[in-house]
Amino acid sequence: MNFLHGKIFRGGLKAACVPGLNCYSCPAAAASCPIGALQAVIGSSRFQAAYYVAGFLILAGVLLGRAVCGFLCPFGWFQELLHKLPTRKFSTRRLHILTWLKYGVLALFVIVLPMTIVNEVGMGDPFFCKYLCPAGILEGGIPLAFADASIRASLGGLFTWKSCILLGVVTLAVFCYRPFCKWICPLGALYGLFNRVSVCRLEIDAVKCTACGACSQACRMDVEVFRTPNHSECIRCGDCAAACPHGAITRTFSLKTAQKTKETIT
Repeated sequence: MNFLHGKIFRGGLKAACVPGLNCYSCPAAAASCPIGALQAVIGSSRFQAAYYVAGFLILAGVLLGRAVCGFLCPFGWFQELLHKLPTRKFSTRRLHILTWLKYGVLALFVIVLPMTIVNEVGMGDPFFCKYLCPAGILEGGIPLAFADASIRASLGGLFTWKSCILLGVVTLAVFCYRPFCKWICPLGALYGLFNRVSVCRLEIDAVKCTACGACSQACRMDVEVFRTPNHSECIRCGDCAAACPHGAITRTFSLKTAQKTKETIT
């Protein structure tokens, strides 16, 4: 009902974080976004919440890696729906270098700027949420503006800028698979750092694998699965396992390290 009244839930549960990108200002949000929470207090050691959020992200990363992106992120799901629209689709393999951009966003907008540009009480602006995040304008900005006349009256250039970012992401998502996840999302960048060691992982049966490349062709995250099954871009969707004609790929939840592919695979 908060969508109808232009209100935000402010109960005690908001102190907790969900694993995916979930805007604090969304009328339906019962908990907080870890990226937003981290930015809010990272500039000062006075606030213990920064340690809690960092620990939460590390725990989620070690357990799930980017499986969070594949199954627990609302904005990732939104892009999935857009990509199902019946239009011509384009590969992003040639743009693979852009996947490094999200690490720059993580370092600059989530860590460096909120940590260095702070007010008198040691709190910085949530730079990523404020200037870049399209999930925020979709889940929070637009619904609140529709429902609250006072918010509509205060809209300015920043709202226009964020709306343009959202429009760009929405347009790209129709034609390209998960562009925000691939190129911009700092949460995906952070979880990607844990993909090689996460408990949720892909394993390749070296005996069954023939390096035919069917898995790589099926991967919409542009991963050479038979070579690097736990690449930082893998969201554990399982498309590669479904496409493998030999049943060599399995999605597991195990403390064991991933099996190595045969020495003949280069």
